[in-house]
Amino acid sequence: MAGESDYGAFMEKFILQPSSSSPDQELPLKGLTFAVKDIFDMVGYVTGFGNPDWARTHLAATTTAPAVLAVLNGGATCVGKTVMDEMAYSINGENKHYGTPKNPCAPDRVPGGSSSGSAVAVGGMLVDFSLGTDTGGSVRVPASYCGILGLRPSHGVVSTSGVIPMAQSFDTVGKEASTLCTTKAFLPYLAGTRNNVALGTCGWRNDADHIVKYACLGDYVKDNVPTLKHFMGDGLENQEYNAAPLAALSSAMRLLQRSEFKNNHGEWVSTVKPDLGPGISERVWEAVRSTDENLDVCHLVKTELRAALTALLGDYGILAIPTVPGPPPKLQTEPSTLETFRARAFSLLSVAGVSGFCQVSIPLGTYDNLPVSVSLLAKHGSDGFLLNLVETLYGTLKEQIEIAQELSYLSS
Repeated sequence: MAGESDYGAFMEKFILQPSSSSPDQELPLKGLTFAVKDIFDMVGYVTGFGNPDWARTHLAATTTAPAVLAVLNGGATCVGKTVMDEMAYSINGENKHYGTPKNPCAPDRVPGGSSSGSAVAVGGMLVDFSLGTDTGGSVRVPASYCGILGLRPSHGVVSTSGVIPMAQSFDTVGKEASTLCTTKAFLPYLAGTRNNVALGTCGWRNDADHIVKYACLGDYVKDNVPTLKHFMGDGLENQEYNAAPLAALSSAMRLLQRSEFKNNHGEWVSTVKPDLGPGISERVWEAVRSTDENLDVCHLVKTELRAALTALLGDYGILAIPTVPGPPPKLQTEPSTLETFRARAFSLLSVAGVSGFCQVSIPLGTYDNLPVSVSLLAKHGSDGFLLNLVETLYGTLKEQIEIAQELSYLSS
């Protein structure tokens, strides 16, 4: 277990050198260091899934996840495994067993999860980038909270083999990084583990017609995802989720995730009865006791949403939304307050989760000394286009952030 010198980000430190036989000059990740969330198999190490009972009841991995091998083959050096939320079932980043990694941007705030240590290792400048997983928001949320870039690739573009599943219909291998260049260099290697991904030039035109703003998204989803009405009436979910179409999306996502989590881990949970932290314990057992009711409706919502958003964005459209609904919550926030915030967050996070679209969370500096971010989304399979667009905009965004911060300083 790691200590103060590394912000508590690491479960275990070690060195794995690049394994490629290519000449050094051909390795675009040469000289970069990375860390790996404790959900990826690495040969000779127990994959702990954020929980000591899981680690105790599982053997060391006999193979290494293709995503990790791909990055090693690209020339990067792995320096250790990072802390995560137990069983990947939280977006807060607080782990009762291994400690909560310290948010480098806001030490009195949660780092975000479940890829908490991965984000903190990058935000604390301990590594150049980290591998994490994003099912419901587990890369995007900690990236936002820690003031770094977070990439959730299109669902299915990167192999999840050798990664403990949370919910396969949503699981993605994502990346957290401090600079855009390492994110762009990294994607072709990971995409090579599963499918080809469009890595062409930007193709984006600088006009407002190509940007769909969050404010008009809800009505569009309501009008073009007809099955969503099943989640917006009485009875299926708590009343607080009935009002907004995007909240209804998150209801469908949660039901599917519960079912898949139960199928993956329900037997183990029921047999071992693991010691789980507050909030996580309730969600895990809720999943284990869930039924398969309404799952067909949920799958229809996924299909309809992807079709609707693909039609909306086309080849060169971008959806701009907040990554999260507000600043990172304070450490040890009262559980009911956290659950309310979590519900609001999933109204945003479920857009990419349910559609399978790619998303990049971009840091926008701070407001009241707390990190702020925005997310850009593109249609499924347009990961390269999205990263090229972010590269096109990133310099201007940074300039505008500096101007805004300077004006804020002068007016204070």
